[in-house]
Amino acid sequence: MLSTKSLFQEILDDDESFRLFCSIAAGGEAQGGWENGRIAALLPPGLRELAPKAARHGADEDKHGRIFNALLKQRGLQPVAVPYETDYTLLLERRGIGLAHERLSREDPLTERDVIVYLAHSRVTEQRASEQMRLLLKHFAGHPVLGRAVRMISRDEDNHLAYCHEELLRLARAGHGRTIQHVLRECAHAEIRVYRDVSLAVMSHMGRVLRWPRAKAAALAAGIHAMYAYERAVGWRRMVSLEQPALRDALGGPAVPETEYA
Repeated sequence: MLSTKSLFQEILDDDESFRLFCSIAAGGEAQGGWENGRIAALLPPGLRELAPKAARHGADEDKHGRIFNALLKQRGLQPVAVPYETDYTLLLERRGIGLAHERLSREDPLTERDVIVYLAHSRVTEQRASEQMRLLLKHFAGHPVLGRAVRMISRDEDNHLAYCHEELLRLARAGHGRTIQHVLRECAHAEIRVYRDVSLAVMSHMGRVLRWPRAKAAALAAGIHAMYAYERAVGWRRMVSLEQPALRDALGGPAVPETEYA
């Protein structure tokens, strides 16, 4: 029977598919770490109070990248180059979503709108990350190798999502509500398309590595297309709503080193 748990288990049990999975994850986290670090450095004077939180966000992402690379090292594996079509972060940037690397590479301070774009982009992508990690947590929290990593990363992603909700609500109260909703909708609709395309590409690569029969590959592709249809119709709405998180000031302290997760 084809299930989420059996699919992930198959990927984890094979060295080559595990290496691709961890390499894709580590690459995305490293990009997120760099982006948040640059945002922390470029915040405008009126929003400098966000700098420690953006820096913490970046430090968490860097940590996640190191964790995925450590999982590879534990199995004696080296990272592989991330195929272009599986690079979620890069493909979002190519669609004009979030702050471009070219913009972040300059030394000019960000504008207030840039900060809204950053937080809205993060709110949408952290929703996806939080959901993905909760799915892994459901099936692998007790795994002897992956369990600790899954628990820590899931907790961090929930904190990142809470931070985005809280800061966007604060900016909405300051009079930016319409702009925030416009940018959130734009990000959400682009993200669900990119997520569909990346999911199809990742499953295609995994299928070749694991030699899936055509029927299995077709069933997985159909499931991805069905999810996209749902998200395009109504599912995108969960990515644009804003509510006060139960955990306030989620990124108010220093990042927890990966050596301390349990």
